[in-house]
Amino acid sequence: MKRKKQMHPCIVLLILGGVLLVAVLLSFPMGRYPVSIPQLFSQIGSDLFGTPSPADENLSRVLYRIRLPRILLAVLAGGSLSAAGAAYQGVFQNPMASPDLLGASSGAAFGAALGILAGFSGGGVTAMAFLFSLITVLISWLVSRASRGSRVMTLVLSGMMVSSLFTAGTSYLKLVADPADQLQEITYWLMGSLSGAYWDDLLTAAVPVGLGLLILILLRWRLGVLTLGDEEAEALGVKPERVRGAAVLAATLLTAAAIASCGTIGWVGLIIPHLTRRLTGQSYRYLLPGSVLLGGAFLLVTDNIARSALPVEIPIGILTAFAGAPFFLWLMLKGGKRR
Repeated sequence: MKRKKQMHPCIVLLILGGVLLVAVLLSFPMGRYPVSIPQLFSQIGSDLFGTPSPADENLSRVLYRIRLPRILLAVLAGGSLSAAGAAYQGVFQNPMASPDLLGASSGAAFGAALGILAGFSGGGVTAMAFLFSLITVLISWLVSRASRGSRVMTLVLSGMMVSSLFTAGTSYLKLVADPADQLQEITYWLMGSLSGAYWDDLLTAAVPVGLGLLILILLRWRLGVLTLGDEEAEALGVKPERVRGAAVLAATLLTAAAIASCGTIGWVGLIIPHLTRRLTGQSYRYLLPGSVLLGGAFLLVTDNIARSALPVEIPIGILTAFAGAPFFLWLMLKGGKRR
């Protein structure tokens, strides 16, 4: 049988960029406050070129203070989780690796729950989630360094152990939380949501996301070599331990920033790199930007459904699980039939 000719990765990236741009434009009209596409372009034209502004005085506030920060945060979080997932899958040479493999999600959940119990504001809760996400991965890394055996295997096992420990801690905090107030807030945060996104949240997340993406971009060639195995990587002049440590640091920054800003959102970092790899191939030169574009579009569309499908907003973590689990099963079954 003849293999289908695969589209050039550059063309794929252009298409994914176009899909993301269309998703962003179509996201502005969606929500409780009705905004049409003509109104959107009229307001943008008024702000940029001084054309007559729409009669609705609330339109500018809705677009720039409510819709735009939420749209950008969805793109930022989705792209971050997807890039982190692609990095983890290369570093651990495991297609099942995901951004929460080393306990980043459980650490963030514990930190957020602790911040809520302490009575912190939204910014304080975000900071606590980010801090404990980094602490969790650091503990996993230190435990693996002190253990004997394969570095990769001990790192994964220590991540599972530390994740379990912090998950138990979160369960205890939920047990002692006030059922009338704090418990509801903790539970809602754990399900993930982009409601109430503000420019401060976006700017806070942008710094670690930018740093993490920069590190991964600089390591893109070495990540590709790392998938060949440690011996082959060393033969090509790549230091596996250094590359693995830098990639884990970058992926942790991306994961911590996304989860701290939006709550626990699963599956994005697992399924999107798989799908992107089918479109762009294995090269991290195209896989990383493709994962960022597709992940951002995916989470943005999911958030649009979450805030528009029902009169009450659905936590986005529930929708990503509903979409991610069946899709991943389909990928597994389709991959199995090819063998």
